[in-house]
Amino acid sequence: MPRILESVVVTKAEDGWHMVPFGLIQENVDFTVAPFRPSPSIDNLQRHPFLSAAAPADIRVLAGCVTGRREWPMLPCERIDGMRLADAYSHPELEVVAFVDDPMRPRFRCRIVHTAMHRPFLGYNRAQAAVLEAAILSTRLHLLPAEKINAEMEYLRIAISKTAGPAEEEAWSWIEEKIGSALKAPT
Repeated sequence: MPRILESVVVTKAEDGWHMVPFGLIQENVDFTVAPFRPSPSIDNLQRHPFLSAAAPADIRVLAGCVTGRREWPMLPCERIDGMRLADAYSHPELEVVAFVDDPMRPRFRCRIVHTAMHRPFLGYNRAQAAVLEAAILSTRLHLLPAEKINAEMEYLRIAISKTAGPAEEEAWSWIEEKIGSALKAPT
């Protein structure tokens, strides 16, 4: 199994910058970004083959991005024409070095151009890990049965109830709202 790093990726769009959570697939020293079609990130990377990928210091950024809240402060990258999430533990700046097209999920192999550390990382608490898992789950609503989604959310809710602070509670509420709305929507 490949190692996947959950990150907040920023790509250059025609009208600004596009921020989205992605699981970067580590392959030796390179990383692969494999967005499902349709995705603005595909067009952005084909037009401008550079991106940043940040480890967010605030779990609300990941939850926010999957629930339509993408207006988080950014800063210019140091070595590429790009922007990065401002409130991050660290970020690599990457250049696309290979592209493999696919009708469902094209792959962009990327090489690190620069890496920067911004603050010490002391670790996630269980609520942050639960928010991360729920955020990923919320992007799979079209792939999984409602029973599976509800069971996973019930299990993750245990960590929220035991270890969440205000930021984790807010992030959790955004994801619960998204999933609740999707599961109540007529099919």
